[in-house]
Amino acid sequence: MAEKVLVTGGAGYIGSHCVVELIEAGYQPVVVDNYSNAVRDGGEGNVAESIRRIEKLLNTSIEFHELDLLDRPALEKLFKKHSFSAVMHFAGLKAVGESVEQPLRYYRVNLTASMNLMEVMQAHNVHNLVFSSSATVYGDPQHLPIDERHPVGACTNPYGKTKYFIEEMIKDHCKSEKDWNAVLLRYFNPIGAHSSGQIGEDPQGIPNNLMPYVAQVAVGRRPFLNVFGNDYETVDGTGVRDYIHVVDLAKGHIAALKKLKDNCGCQVYNLGTGKGYSVLQMVKAMEKASGKEIKYKIAPRREGDIASCYADPTLAEKELGWTAAFDLERMCEDLWRWQSMNPTGFTNGVPS
Repeated sequence: MAEKVLVTGGAGYIGSHCVVELIEAGYQPVVVDNYSNAVRDGGEGNVAESIRRIEKLLNTSIEFHELDLLDRPALEKLFKKHSFSAVMHFAGLKAVGESVEQPLRYYRVNLTASMNLMEVMQAHNVHNLVFSSSATVYGDPQHLPIDERHPVGACTNPYGKTKYFIEEMIKDHCKSEKDWNAVLLRYFNPIGAHSSGQIGEDPQGIPNNLMPYVAQVAVGRRPFLNVFGNDYETVDGTGVRDYIHVVDLAKGHIAALKKLKDNCGCQVYNLGTGKGYSVLQMVKAMEKASGKEIKYKIAPRREGDIASCYADPTLAEKELGWTAAFDLERMCEDLWRWQSMNPTGFTNGVPS
């Protein structure tokens, strides 16, 4: 019988791609999401549109629940119903700029949700966790590329601090509870989409991340891109980041699940490509993939941003047997396929 894996925030961008990889790897995902960054399918079944599309794509059925991790009784009820072998925890607020404007909301939602989840896991003897962390825990890099030994905690924004605090909670809990195993995956910058063009990134409202915004300019949804700062010490003055294909990222989670079987305790891995690209280099790559001109304007630096950030992913390759397979051209091609097939995202012709 297939192992059941709870996927929190599983209707969102990264979560939905991980659901695909879980199913293809022989697991049985049970998905919960509160629709804070997902879209309902519009039918009577109250299923997220991304999950409905995965069901059709893979000719399967997926158990889905509308559930907020702040709702402790609902979470308890779910754990009483199922025997989970592990949890993949994606749920949380995730925009750097928004976290600077609404820090208390980020602390309340991200930290409380994670504490609720871990306490309920503990109560129901579920001791295996894969956590969706972020390279923001490293703050302004002291050296590049960033490996897992790089100091953490000097975060430049509240979003990054919530990821750091959750990591610390998990580490402390694994230290006190020897039968717990956790893998903390520090993402760099996920982009791209499933090759089918059926699922991809569909931010609600104005995109907070670069590439969904660039894609929306390319498809004509937005008139131009704001480039926040062109006076950084980088190749062209714009911020440099490590962009990773979301499918590569999802495959990293399957490798992390397998690592839990080794009774690994608490382990940390970077998931990135090890290559940095500037904002303007990404704009050019997307222009090539889409065949469209992408207009942009230079705007002031955004509070909480840093000049450069890219990974040293060799530990994940060594210990998880994982490496990023897709190059920048493929990332942009898949992103454009998704955006051109779904010009208004999951809303089926109704602009969001």
